[in-house]
Amino acid sequence: MKKKLVAVDLFCGIGGLTHGLQKEGIQVIAGIDTDSTCKFAYEANNKAKFIEQDVSTITGRDLKKLYPKNSIRVLVGCAPCQTFSQHTLKNKNRVNDKRWKLLYQFLRLVRESKPDVISMENVPQIRNYKVFQDFVSGLEAEKYSVTFKTVNCPRYGIPQNRKRLVLLASKQNKIELIPETNQPLNYITVKDVIGHLPKIQDGEVHNVDKLHRSWRLSPINKERILQSKQGGTWLDWDDSLRLKCHKKKNGSTYRAVYGRMRWSKPASTITTQFYSYGTGRFGHPTQNRALSLREGALLQTFPENYKFFQNEDSISFTEIGRHIGNAVPVRLGEIIAKSIKKSMR
Repeated sequence: MKKKLVAVDLFCGIGGLTHGLQKEGIQVIAGIDTDSTCKFAYEANNKAKFIEQDVSTITGRDLKKLYPKNSIRVLVGCAPCQTFSQHTLKNKNRVNDKRWKLLYQFLRLVRESKPDVISMENVPQIRNYKVFQDFVSGLEAEKYSVTFKTVNCPRYGIPQNRKRLVLLASKQNKIELIPETNQPLNYITVKDVIGHLPKIQDGEVHNVDKLHRSWRLSPINKERILQSKQGGTWLDWDDSLRLKCHKKKNGSTYRAVYGRMRWSKPASTITTQFYSYGTGRFGHPTQNRALSLREGALLQTFPENYKFFQNEDSISFTEIGRHIGNAVPVRLGEIIAKSIKKSMR
């Protein structure tokens, strides 16, 4: 390739996708997001500028100015996905959520800036909605060749049971995701990723690695986790420790809540509240606590030297948990970059 691949990352967060692209040699010139709290981590770890702005106020002309001349212009982004996820299926008002229409803004920017390559990542459920179908047909009307695939993350070396839809588009040639890199026999496991970390108690902060800190458990949750088994459910507990909702008929389906992970398997999907024992299968496999912030970051494939905070005295579980849980896994960014580079050759 004589021309250089240069990307702009919409909805960039703290830079998971950006970091993955950069690791594979795609220059990211800027990341755009409305969340100012992401600026430090984004710029401290990536050779890119953080632009705090709503994409609906950006024009294609603004984007064009960011790219150097004679570059292959790549536009990537993961619009906030909560509004399309399984957890919001029962919310009839979610179509009124401002985030619902952000994919249309993405399409508008494509029409106005005409990048050479596009990548969009989101939850698989998005393909069932008109907004996604309009996005695809809009790209095709602009003469892009479009492919999309639901990625089973463990099959690409990402150590969590996470499924994501990855769309790739190009005007020059069809871009396909590279073949899967892992099979069940060589999945990356929880132990592979976090097994080397020092032991800590619930509520403790490691004296060297300040991100290796865990949420303090309530007395009853301490009793619950003592009775929890790797990969088990709240059915392993004494009846007195179960919640009222567990005893209802519809409560029987939520068996992963308050669960421990297994050392020998990939983790559960890392969400924005992975540090809280009661919000999913986020119990440490052997230590009596929930995952630490560091463990969540590693399971999202952030490198251990990734900087998440400026001042250790102001670390917020809520804020950093949101940053990590909302991020595109760095490894998935690498897979997207490899796929783009392969097609460009």
